[in-house]
Amino acid sequence: MSGHEHSHGAPEAAVVDAGSSSVRLIATLAMFGALAGGILAFTYQKTLPPIRKFAGERVEVAVREVLGSPAKLDTLFLVGDKLSKTPPPGADPLEAVKVFIGFDASGAPIGVAVEEKAPGFSSDVVLMVGFNPQTSALTGFKVLAQTETPGLGDKIIKDSSFARQFPGKLVTPLKGDKSATSDPSTVQTITGATITSKAVIKVINKAVETWKPRLDAYAKEGGK
Repeated sequence: MSGHEHSHGAPEAAVVDAGSSSVRLIATLAMFGALAGGILAFTYQKTLPPIRKFAGERVEVAVREVLGSPAKLDTLFLVGDKLSKTPPPGADPLEAVKVFIGFDASGAPIGVAVEEKAPGFSSDVVLMVGFNPQTSALTGFKVLAQTETPGLGDKIIKDSSFARQFPGKLVTPLKGDKSATSDPSTVQTITGATITSKAVIKVINKAVETWKPRLDAYAKEGGK
């Protein structure tokens, strides 16, 4: 009898050991899963505030690009038709309409960046536009969104020579021409994409026309 019982005891012990190992494995995996989740949550919480501060990472990158990597950025919000350091009451700063002001290392303003759009050939062309509000001189632009004709309208992104014309041009207003030009307020449009090229010009003119008076008024009020 005792030998018979002993022959069945070993498999039962093996089952118990296997079960304990499985439990330990699951517990270990759960611990590492929780740890990894905690690290991700911590990283997210640490990076979220600076991303939200400038209305999203993509927008911040565009702002820095059109202003030439400023040493410091300030944000002003549109409240009614005036600019303010604080967003409208109850508004999400991420969604509020705003303007970004760039400063160099000495604290001197180097320009502003605003988001603006206008109809292109088949869709709205959305740009981040950088300019000097005192002189109306452009510092650059960055395409944020467009769904223009591939191979034609999308050259406003792919044709780097087109974008290189804009820094330093004066928006008085800005004009487009099919031929190369040295006129300080004219840029050469892209062959085969004239409508989309002019949409870019239209967006830039609209941005300066809309935001310069608001920035002038804000400066006159002492930047309150």
